[in-house]
Order: sequence, then C-alpha cells, then structure tokens
Amino acid sequence: MTSDNEGLFNRDNQIDLKTKMDRKDGEPTPAFKGASLAALLIGVSAYLIGLFNAAMELNEKGYYFAILIFGLYASVSLQKAVRDKDEGIPVTNIYYGISWFALMIAILLMGIGLYNAGSISLSEKGFYGMAYVLSIFAAITVQKNVRDTQIARDRD
Repeated sequence: MTSDNEGLFNRDNQIDLKTKMDRKDGEPTPAFKGASLAALLIGVSAYLIGLFNAAMELNEKGYYFAILIFGLYASVSLQKAVRDKDEGIPVTNIYYGISWFALMIAILLMGIGLYNAGSISLSEKGFYGMAYVLSIFAAITVQKNVRDTQIARDRD
C-alpha cells in the first residue's frame, strides 16, 4: 500500500532522473555554469562602472580598461594551454610560456598601476583589485565550462 507521500517522493525522483539524463557525463551543472557567468558579468560590470564613474583622466581610464581586456584574454589563453597540455593536445612551449608571461604581466601592470595611482583612494584601489581578480577567475571558469560542455556533448 502506497501513501501519498511516497508518490510525491517517487515523482521527485523521476524528475531528478530526467534532469540527470539531459546533462551529459562530465558536463558542468547549469547552476555552476550560471554562477560562473554571473561572477564574470558582475566582476567586469563592477570594474567598468567604477571606471566610468572614476574621477581620473581619460588616458588613465584607457590604461585600466586595456589591462582588464589584456588580463581576461591572457587568463583564457593560459587556461586553454594548460588544459590542452593536460589532455595530450600538442602545445608549443613558446605558446605555453607566453601565456604564463602574459597573465603575470597583466596582473603586475594592474598592481603597478594601482600602487602608483595617487588620485585613487585606498578603498577604491581595493575595489579595482578585487573586481579584476574576480573577473580573471570567472573568465577561466567560464572557459572551462564551455570546454567541458563541448567535450561532453562531442562524446555522444
């Protein structure tokens, strides 16, 4: 004899099985994909809004914008090179080295720029630094999710 509660639990299990079947093995969950994309959008948006509202010269704003774009590109490039090497896909040592060098230079230039920025308060420097780090980390995570999803779907 089945109670109404057991029927509810069985329906929930059926829904969970259907959801698990739609997602391929090795593919990130939609929640993780969404959280990664949200972190990227929040980090980049906060950085750009802060830059837009900053009381600094246009050339300074351009410098910080260029460093953001450079850092995002370098982090995605490094993630791809590291992942390719790990999966046995050929990566030249020069590309691998340049990817590491580019990311280190991007972070170093951001640090030097913030250290030498006399017109920015300490709390504003911290804001830019945290938004920058969040954006770089989120870009790496979004790239990983895109790659994991593609690999999972190509297997079938």
